[in-house]
Amino acid sequence: MTLSNTAPASAFTLEREPQELKFRATRLVSREVITPHYIRVRLQGDDLVGFGPSGHDDHIRVFFGGPETAEARFGTVDELRALPSREFTPLAWGEDWLDLEFAVHGDEGVAGVWAATAPLGAIAGVGGPRGSMRIQGMPDAWFLAGDETAVPQIRRYAALIPAGADARIVVEVADAGHEIPIEAPVPVEYVHRDGAAEGRALAAALDAVTTEQRPTGSIFGFVAAEQAIVKHGRALLCERWDLSPEHIVVKGYWKRGDAGYHAPH
Repeated sequence: MTLSNTAPASAFTLEREPQELKFRATRLVSREVITPHYIRVRLQGDDLVGFGPSGHDDHIRVFFGGPETAEARFGTVDELRALPSREFTPLAWGEDWLDLEFAVHGDEGVAGVWAATAPLGAIAGVGGPRGSMRIQGMPDAWFLAGDETAVPQIRRYAALIPAGADARIVVEVADAGHEIPIEAPVPVEYVHRDGAAEGRALAAALDAVTTEQRPTGSIFGFVAAEQAIVKHGRALLCERWDLSPEHIVVKGYWKRGDAGYHAPH
């Protein structure tokens, strides 16, 4: 990235957009194992017609039906909403389909187990999103960082970065065998946990970025991983790089010891 201390111009804003809140019944129709612990699934159903958030950053709540739902009829909305659920970033969607990606940690976590083992045809409810965030205008530079849980959102942001733009993308994974391919206009930097607790390698990478490495102009910053990463992300973006909180997104996407946690929108 360009070395500069130039103050940012107002080349872009982050704008919140409300979305019409809907609940949709879908079924699991395919899965793809991307790495040993990272899976992409496709949901499909007539209820997905019209799905498509207008922004660049948003979350949906997914409700997971058990194996017995593979041959079952869709229940009522209340029945579907009673299923176990978690929040996720929608990755991609079309006329009647929706792709999601899941970090899978063995037999832990409702969502990861469902993504890895649910039979094709299993029911899934999709609620939301309630709103989206849109990048209005074009940043001069981009800094994206996260762990596996942030990869879907990093993919969506990376798709916005024009060729030749000043950008840096840092992703924490378990080791070299778990590096998730990400299409981006710049090479992705992978940092490896190598047995350490989640978030420590990414935190060290953020802490190593200096004030002098701040890019020129207006910068969009995104950092998301385990909740403890928030301190390190803000220290870099707000303190060392002096970015406005209105130009960054820094979130704990999950919290160690709290399986139901998701960052507030």
